[in-house]
Amino acid sequence: MNIGEYSVRNKVTSWLFVIILVGGGILGFDSMGKLEDPAFTIKQAKIITYYPGASPRQVQDEVTYHIEDALQRLEQIKRIKMSISRPGMSDITVEFKDKYKAKDFPDIFDELRRKIVDMQHKLPPGAQKPIVVDDFGDVYGVFGAITGEGYSYRDLKDVADNLKKELVLVPGVRKIEIAGDRKEVVYVEISRTRLGELGIPISTIQSLLSSQNTVVDAGSVRVGDEHIRIAPTGEFASVKAIGSLLVGSEEGRLIYLKDIATIRRAYQEVPDQLIYANGKPALSIGISMLSGENVVTVGERITQRLGELSNNVPVGMEFTPIYVQPREVQKSVSSFIISVLEALVIVIVVLLVFMGLQTGLIIGAVLMITVAGTLWIMQLYGIELQRISLGALVIALGMLVDNAIVVAEGMLVRIKAGMDATRAAGEVIGKSIWALLGGTIIGILAFSAIGLSDDNTGEFASSLFYVILISLMLSWFTAVSTAPLLCALLLKPDANRQDDDDPYAGKLFQLYKRYLQMALQYRWQTVGIVVGLFVLAIFGFGFVKQAFFPSSNTPMFFVDVWEVEGTDIRKTRDETLRISRFLREQPGVVGTTSFIGGGASRFTLTYEPKERSSAYAQIIVKTETREQIPEVWDKVDAFMARETPQNEPIIKAMRIGPGRDGKIEARFHGPDDEVLRQLAEKAKAIFRADPDAKEIRDDWRQPAKRIVPVFNEQVGRQLGVTREDLANALNAAFDGVPLGLYRDGIRLLPIYMRAPQSERADVGNMQDIQVWSPVLKRAVPVSQVVSGFETHWENSVIRGRNRIQTIIASCNPKGELASPLFNRVRPQIEAVKLPPGYSLSWGGEYEDSTNAQQGLGKALPAGFLLMIITSILLFGKVRQPLIIWLTVPLAIIGVTVGLLGARGAFDFMALLGALSLIGLLIKNAIVLIEEIDQQIDEGKQPYDGIIDSAVSRLRPVTMAAVTTILGMIPLLQDVFFVNMSLTIMFGLGFATVLTLIVVPVLYAILFKVEIPSTK
Repeated sequence: MNIGEYSVRNKVTSWLFVIILVGGGILGFDSMGKLEDPAFTIKQAKIITYYPGASPRQVQDEVTYHIEDALQRLEQIKRIKMSISRPGMSDITVEFKDKYKAKDFPDIFDELRRKIVDMQHKLPPGAQKPIVVDDFGDVYGVFGAITGEGYSYRDLKDVADNLKKELVLVPGVRKIEIAGDRKEVVYVEISRTRLGELGIPISTIQSLLSSQNTVVDAGSVRVGDEHIRIAPTGEFASVKAIGSLLVGSEEGRLIYLKDIATIRRAYQEVPDQLIYANGKPALSIGISMLSGENVVTVGERITQRLGELSNNVPVGMEFTPIYVQPREVQKSVSSFIISVLEALVIVIVVLLVFMGLQTGLIIGAVLMITVAGTLWIMQLYGIELQRISLGALVIALGMLVDNAIVVAEGMLVRIKAGMDATRAAGEVIGKSIWALLGGTIIGILAFSAIGLSDDNTGEFASSLFYVILISLMLSWFTAVSTAPLLCALLLKPDANRQDDDDPYAGKLFQLYKRYLQMALQYRWQTVGIVVGLFVLAIFGFGFVKQAFFPSSNTPMFFVDVWEVEGTDIRKTRDETLRISRFLREQPGVVGTTSFIGGGASRFTLTYEPKERSSAYAQIIVKTETREQIPEVWDKVDAFMARETPQNEPIIKAMRIGPGRDGKIEARFHGPDDEVLRQLAEKAKAIFRADPDAKEIRDDWRQPAKRIVPVFNEQVGRQLGVTREDLANALNAAFDGVPLGLYRDGIRLLPIYMRAPQSERADVGNMQDIQVWSPVLKRAVPVSQVVSGFETHWENSVIRGRNRIQTIIASCNPKGELASPLFNRVRPQIEAVKLPPGYSLSWGGEYEDSTNAQQGLGKALPAGFLLMIITSILLFGKVRQPLIIWLTVPLAIIGVTVGLLGARGAFDFMALLGALSLIGLLIKNAIVLIEEIDQQIDEGKQPYDGIIDSAVSRLRPVTMAAVTTILGMIPLLQDVFFVNMSLTIMFGLGFATVLTLIVVPVLYAILFKVEIPSTK
């Protein structure tokens, strides 16, 4: 007794199995995690080290070099992705090997920290402790801005802090990040002339302030049976109290600090970062959620709590959403569920029309049971509902009916002929169970490269494989168990049928039979035609556009503003606000949020914040619909070219999946700064010569000015003035030197001493700045200890990759696809002669696509080997598998026609679609060849066996293809899946027609089947 017979005989057990699957699916769907896009691990970490006063070259040689040396000893590191050496700061990004999963990284980060701690003794004096940033990949899915007309930054920060304290308690919330706060400081502004007259050195005031407001332990004393702590007074009770400090001059006079200085609390004059929401000063607040939580449910809790807290927010202050992942997830999942339901309806309608009411209902019911069971198992294994997993369900729908069609078709013919349902089930399942299982396993293995690929792209798309694995294996089991049960229930013998009635006497069957007979008669001509079509397809495929991942459907895009390197952040702010004001005036623009001095918090997994730079700003632009973006994009591009020609803007859409900003990147590696710049200029000249290139730049950008006071060592020694004294005097005259801290509750405000505005405004008076001479016991002008002032140009940044200095020249295409432009500029740039010791490598979309394909390529051999072994074991022979694998390449005929005809691109998802075609075609071929072998083994003449088997399998093979093709129609609306859909629809359509002809022809050729003379 096989599974089919058991299911028909034991109806209670069989129905219990159905109820469990359906019930589990309903309950599982409700509790499944939901995301817009699948999560993938950002396998990176940053090491940031501050080295105040150092030039980029000093930072590179004295800090970056030593940290990179330590990092290279960490075996888990794949590469040092990028090192950035800026004035006073080293920023290193390391990338870890693909094989490591999310669970491995806590231990990896611990080891990384130990390596950094062990090397700290190699850092120069003045360099601060390296900071390891291991939460680089945290996503703040609820991201918004707090604004308030007429409120100060301190008011905004107080409200943001209160919201943070409350919202972090919401179940499912992991952490909250607040950005854009203006740092408060206390300025002590003293005229350098006045200090010189009084004979008070800076060090005296610095020592006084730093010692006055420190927290010190005064000990404790025993009084009787008590132990009482001693806490002397003296801390500053207010900013005003700082002015009451007494400062001693060289003559012994005591002077109140307030009599010689202006003391005020203010925001830091040169901010690190500024944020503006719709032109109003703002703070951003990002809320990160726990992994595995239902994002939609947590989002509802956050929204509810925000509503409850709104009464505590001052009037006129508001929270403006920038990106709300739960809302986007809800829209995305709802849209995809509609696509799944549409595909389900299409498949069932097709079955009802072509298979008849009863058979259509049977297969449709099996399909719905299989989908329900798939959702339940997905929930059990923690696979969320997101773009890829739902897309996999749509792709699988047509494949899920394949096995059920074969079983239902076989039982329909037998029951109509009067055979008992139990016997029919046993006979059909007995003949086809292993062929169906083999075909199912091969169909799954066709997707295995995706599941086994361990790079980011493979991880991003891995749920496609797991959903296919679950659904196809379940479809096989329901086909051999549930389908016979339903067939026994609904199918009845045909009372009017005669014993000699031919079930395949229909016109379609007879038409196919005539064409097949003709193809077998002219078998070599048939093979020649097919080979010709195949060669034409290979040639035509060279004209198919190449791509990686498409842009997102989200109605949002970014405008990156790059001012000339060295631009003051306040100038960058003014230009950015002008651009954002223009954007808000455009029809369809809902709002803008500007981040000046750095990027936003990572609010989606594919968003990568830029490093801090005073010359950089990013505007996030939200539109009503995605279709409005191109028009607004073109308008702001033209506006910036006209109004801010000094900018190097980059306008980009939100993307789906891994990738980067520059679609075309030429990386030059070598030791000399100037040579690297020359090579980058040559590459940029090639980019500029192509009319399709835009946003041409390099990542070292422009050199920046540097004022160099030439210190006179001899005079300095005579006056007792050191280079450090000179630096402190200059710093005090402009930015200000830190003197201590002022404590205000939870806030610690730095105290800076500097010259008043009238003395800071004119750099031409630098030579009159006073520096204290311990020898003369008075201040002397800087001009006495320097031999002059020079203006030099220096690299504003030095970048490296894998410990080699690297400069990247990049551009973007004016159209959507980079491959045509890349194919034109690549040979020209590779023709540039490189000096000895220099090399060129390609980044951008080319590298991302290559890495993704290599990730698949590593897993493909194992998958293909298992598929070949499975097909050989299935038949126990060689010629049958050979026929199957000779038909597989025919899919490219339809793929080429589809992509060229619909002007699609062969992107990463199309590549996955092409892999899935292999499994689909092999399944069809297995069903057909298995039937041919069985009929010949039962005693039929080989020629008759080929004809009759092919005709009997026409409906199952055709219906499997038709349901798959039509089930893909809803995905044509999604930019992410459109190329995959075209690949599968056209590839399977053409290949199925050819398979129904080519498989019998190849069988006849390889087995030397002759046409009987009576034919």
